[in-house]
Amino acid sequence: MKPTTSKLIRSAGLSALAAGLIFAGIQPIHPPDVLSSVNTGTWATLTTLKTAMCLLFLIGITGIYARQVEKVGWLGLAGFLLLIVCWWLQSAYVFAETFIVPQLATSSPSFVVSFLGIASGNPGEMNIDPLPALYSLGIGIPYMLGGLLFGIATLRAGILPRWPAGLLAVAATLTPAAALVPHDFQRLAAIPVGLAVAWLGYALWSERREQATESATATESTRLRQTAVE
Repeated sequence: MKPTTSKLIRSAGLSALAAGLIFAGIQPIHPPDVLSSVNTGTWATLTTLKTAMCLLFLIGITGIYARQVEKVGWLGLAGFLLLIVCWWLQSAYVFAETFIVPQLATSSPSFVVSFLGIASGNPGEMNIDPLPALYSLGIGIPYMLGGLLFGIATLRAGILPRWPAGLLAVAATLTPAAALVPHDFQRLAAIPVGLAVAWLGYALWSERREQATESATATESTRLRQTAVE
């Protein structure tokens, strides 16, 4: 079967669906961001999943944007670019969590403690500038604003379901409020965002199935009419 732009876009919905489910699913079971966690089997498994998740997010968000590019305007473009920057930088951070941090846990524990503290806003005693600022400005802000703008633009476009689009916008807006609770509970604030992206991804992917069914039904109807005429 020859790939087409439409099929590739809708297939990207599977990437968004998988990325959103991984993002939501790992939050309650993620080990604490402490030195003793980084050489455990759970850490290795989840950070490997997170590495794949970042790539899936990039593909999935691109597909969602491409599906509605003619309707979302500049607002959607801004949200899309912010989310791409967020997950592009996040992929570098997660790559370090997966492949670099465990190797340094014994030889350079101070660095590992400081690195793990970036996400919680407590980077420890070791000076690792400009990583904390880069994480906050390059990942945190684009995550919040990108989700807000992209959710609103998707809601206004009216092509994909309104409920997950609205959930994405609201959940992203409330993200800063998570800073008021301990870091272990902050992760739970990511669950609605993951579910919203997964929902949008499913909607994008299911369009392909619905159109295939409609096409098959139309073809069968045409054949029946031709048979009746004969």
